[in-house]
Amino acid sequence: MFRRSMITFICRKEDVFMCNVFDYQSVLAPYMNGLIAIKESQGFIMIRMKWFFKEFDSFVINYGLKEPVITYKLVEAWRKTRINDCGRTLYEKCSNLVQLARYMCERGKSSYIMRLPKFKNDRGYTPYIFSEDQMQAIFEESGRLKRESHRMNDPIIAIPCLIRLLYSTGLRITEAISIRNEDVHLDQSYIHIRESKNGSERLVPVCNTLKQSLMQYANYRNKLPLKGLQESAHLFFVKLDGTEVSAICVYKWFRKVYIKCGIPYKGDRFGPRLHDLRHSMAVHTLAKLINEGMDVYTALPLLSACLGHTQLSSTEHYVRLTCSEYPELLKQCSSLNDFIYPKE
Repeated sequence: MFRRSMITFICRKEDVFMCNVFDYQSVLAPYMNGLIAIKESQGFIMIRMKWFFKEFDSFVINYGLKEPVITYKLVEAWRKTRINDCGRTLYEKCSNLVQLARYMCERGKSSYIMRLPKFKNDRGYTPYIFSEDQMQAIFEESGRLKRESHRMNDPIIAIPCLIRLLYSTGLRITEAISIRNEDVHLDQSYIHIRESKNGSERLVPVCNTLKQSLMQYANYRNKLPLKGLQESAHLFFVKLDGTEVSAICVYKWFRKVYIKCGIPYKGDRFGPRLHDLRHSMAVHTLAKLINEGMDVYTALPLLSACLGHTQLSSTEHYVRLTCSEYPELLKQCSSLNDFIYPKE
């Protein structure tokens, strides 16, 4: 139950949920917004570029750039801060920066266009596969979460449901936090994913237990004294002040939960990560289908469609993960093992 002072605060800030997290403030902001607008008009999903520009916008402000020009010194100073980015991530960020520089050059702002770095097409990370017992413990622990402060931008109301959603459906966190009320069709047991990494839409099925969790969350959320929460275009998952839930917030709370379950945190880039819920779902689902007698050639396209992959090659590495976690399935994985596990 909310305290009277908290309710008063929320009512005074009833328009907070309308704020734009991508409200860039640096001298490069007009060009960032212009590039995003053009690419969105062409049908591209720009969520990853938006988050990079938010990061780069803060760097530009701290750097003290006065003129709207991307210089060699600015780029080199930024590169020195990216010591924790893996090769794939750094390449993507540099690509976004190159696109911005070219866009500015076309509009009369002569800017430095950097050379894209080389990187090996390697994920460089071994996903942590949660066991089914660990997932049950995580669900139970998330249900016992309590607020640690009286801050109104606390996302705790959405965390238990989000964890269940990510594992049950295999959604990416960016897809989950972008869901709007109009996308949730619990009466027909599916969620419409519009903002996908690959720019494609898909329908994600919702099981009965997840449906109950979503309904429970929506019931509590709708009791918040905020206007617009139930409007069709409003984000489905929100903080207590009605603003959107960020991916980093969900990850921080998820890490607290699994540590309480006795699962050790190995550090940055070693996990477990929030994205490992997606890997765990894929492995558990594939193992279940194979155990039930389905051929792996039949199971892969089903799993691929559920995960939102556009190519089966993006899904095939889950066969190796599944056989690593469930070695007893090796004999049931048909001749595909001859390709994945070549005989010496």
